[in-house]
Amino acid sequence: MAGPRAPPGSARRRPLSGSASGQTEGVRSDPDRSPADRSYLDHAATTPMRAEAVAAVTAELTRTGNPSSAHGSGRAARRVVEDARELIAARLGADPAEVVLTGGGTEADNLAVKGAYWARRDADRRDVLVSAVEHHAVGDAALWLAQTQGAQVTLLPVDAAGRLDLDAYAAALGPRSAVVSVMWANNEVGTVQPVRAVAEAGRAAGAVVHSDAVQAVGHVPVDFAASGLDLLSLTAHKLGGPVGVGALLARRSTALAAVQHGGGQERDVRSGTLDVVGVAGFAAAVDVAVRTLQEEAAREVALREELFARVRAAVPDASRHGASPDDPAAGLPGVLSVQIPGAPGDAVVMLLDAAGVDASTGSACSAGVTAPSHVLTALGVSEAEARSVVRFSLGHTTTAADLDRVSAVLPDVVARARAAAAYV
Repeated sequence: MAGPRAPPGSARRRPLSGSASGQTEGVRSDPDRSPADRSYLDHAATTPMRAEAVAAVTAELTRTGNPSSAHGSGRAARRVVEDARELIAARLGADPAEVVLTGGGTEADNLAVKGAYWARRDADRRDVLVSAVEHHAVGDAALWLAQTQGAQVTLLPVDAAGRLDLDAYAAALGPRSAVVSVMWANNEVGTVQPVRAVAEAGRAAGAVVHSDAVQAVGHVPVDFAASGLDLLSLTAHKLGGPVGVGALLARRSTALAAVQHGGGQERDVRSGTLDVVGVAGFAAAVDVAVRTLQEEAAREVALREELFARVRAAVPDASRHGASPDDPAAGLPGVLSVQIPGAPGDAVVMLLDAAGVDASTGSACSAGVTAPSHVLTALGVSEAEARSVVRFSLGHTTTAADLDRVSAVLPDVVARARAAAAYV
């Protein structure tokens, strides 16, 4: 499917209104409830900072010095940044020179998609290929290139589990292919993509290949050099670091045009004074998340499967979306996308919130959207079914006590949500 097309749902955003908000009128979370009295099951939106990251941030809060300055204080700040860069590179199979520090995953995705396209358009390569389940940071960037820069965007289909159709991808590649972007792991259903195969085919066709690995790093094994990718995005707050800092891993041979201009920092493709405090916390979080990945992933998979068993015990007709649980490598260990027939997802989330459980209906970056998830519809889920999906996402602070709380409140939550829906 060639030509400029929006990822499903990206052009239909509007404020929350209508019957969805009326279904749970009067339900509010208790503002006096402390975090200790809540069960946080929305780690795919953001995860609590790890103690190591808090310590690294705290140690740098009183530091004075711009890391671009030549004096002693500036050089000391620069050393903190470069030590962090080296640690991030070491943990992710990259060279330190390939780590371009950014303000987060969205900025890294925009720099990858737009920067790679702008750097190549003189070569008469105008085709941008993105999967149909990309985060809006990639999907909307590609759409913008189509609307304003002459790009031809192709949405690559996925199967019912959310896995890329490699045959359709191969057919879409050609001599005009400029940029390919396929996420490493999906934020809504957790499916892990065949990144190595995507990279091999894309680079063979002469395209620059990028992967949004925001959800993957620290949760599944990620090795930049072994992946064959040209570009890879990540962010700190999805793996236990601070909000507001991330990185684009970029092969030194990959040309990028700057998206913002200024002092020429970060290989002259991402100008701006670096956040020394945030970068230090970022590196600490990457370090501990990657070092403990195998043990933590096994723990989260066990908790995820136990949670789904409890959901099914409370709601026998509930089902799940995403990769098969029989193949642990096919999905993120902590993401559970559950469909509860007859219970609007936003109503379930509101009622869970009031009961002290934090969950989501999909990507937190699309909060307030009444249109069904473009990820779920790309999987072949009907719009009506997509509106009855709740995402639970587990992380390093999740315990069995959190599952106990869900088990205790879910039957009443679902009953009330279904009853409210019956009157709409």
